[in-house]
Amino acid sequence: MDEQDLKAAQAPLKARYQTDPAAARITLRAGGSLGEGVRCKVKTGEALATAGLHPATGGDGQSLCSGDMLLEALVACAGVTLNAVATSMGIVLRDARVDAEGELDFRGTLGVARDTPVGFQAIRLRFTLDTDAGDEQLDTLIKLTERYCVVLQTLTAPPRITATRQ
Repeated sequence: MDEQDLKAAQAPLKARYQTDPAAARITLRAGGSLGEGVRCKVKTGEALATAGLHPATGGDGQSLCSGDMLLEALVACAGVTLNAVATSMGIVLRDARVDAEGELDFRGTLGVARDTPVGFQAIRLRFTLDTDAGDEQLDTLIKLTERYCVVLQTLTAPPRITATRQ
């Protein structure tokens, strides 16, 4: 997809959303069911991913760790966004890599130390780009990627989340 193809695909959507803001509001859904052992089966598109405990919390390492999946979702979203923004800016990327790493302390998750937070304490997102674009263009590319990446923005400005029982 080149710059014109992307703009052609997005132009009618942008126009519709400007005249009908409600059309831009959608609900994405994910679901899972408990599997054998301490696992949860999550439908991902047409495949089924099985999440389980990380080995640092007693898992056997045979299942996906939800923390890894969160980082993978961040990398996927940032990569797609980077590619779309580069395309719309006319920046040719010969190659690009997106890496994320997160730090957590499992004492919080296992209830070993109540003063230790549960979850990631730090996440680092790194872009490695092979391009002829200049520093100013690349700074704008990264800034816009951060601005429009849904997962990144959700992590940096968390929404209100509710948990209910049915």
